[in-house]
Amino acid sequence: MPARRVLVVDDDRKAVEMVRIYLERDGYKVLPAYDGPSALELARAARPDLIVLDLMLPGIGGLEICRALRKDSCTPIIMLTAKVREPDMLHGFDMGADDYITKPFSSKELLARIQAVLKRSRGGGGQNALSEIVCGDVRIDLARRRVLIEEREINLTPTEYNLLHELAVHPNQVLLHEHLLTKVWGAEYRDDLDYLRSYIHYLRKKIESDPANPKIIISSPGVGYMLVTPDGKGRIDSQKVDENDT
Repeated sequence: MPARRVLVVDDDRKAVEMVRIYLERDGYKVLPAYDGPSALELARAARPDLIVLDLMLPGIGGLEICRALRKDSCTPIIMLTAKVREPDMLHGFDMGADDYITKPFSSKELLARIQAVLKRSRGGGGQNALSEIVCGDVRIDLARRRVLIEEREINLTPTEYNLLHELAVHPNQVLLHEHLLTKVWGAEYRDDLDYLRSYIHYLRKKIESDPANPKIIISSPGVGYMLVTPDGKGRIDSQKVDENDT
């Protein structure tokens, strides 16, 4: 099996070299870039399996690169940053980032995050008896990993799709926060509720006709989330979305 290729982007050449050593020891092939324009060009030309992308870069910033790539690519992106404030993290998720790592980090943490993100990008659970789920105008094609609204395909990141998939294969059931975080992100993320809330927020923006009053992905405040199908037998206890659980 060919080595997985990781594009590592940072204007600190010593940091890139350190990451290269970590990853090559574990069997990855590293493609280095040191500024925004060259990173964007290399990402499109080489089509790496994953990108480790510094937030602050000369030429084009990491968030702008992330947004540009998301127009035509689902390559997993891990943002690398010296500090993460919640608004910055949420903005990064909105641009299409899959994860964040805060500097300084250990080689063990970096490898664990890369493995988890690559696993998510390959798809969630195994085979399911259902080939598709229909929620009003939204059709989730489980066999082809596609989501359509009135036959118009909706562009989801791998993590967004895997979260929707996990909800879809358990229609009309409330799935606990911990269950969703573990299944979609991995056991090490089971307490990172901000991740889940952020992705639910972005999924609703993409598939709900009125994201502020969702009818497809419903919150059970303090407990979890449920995907509602019109012909399902599940009972909705409350359709009110708690402002602290969005």
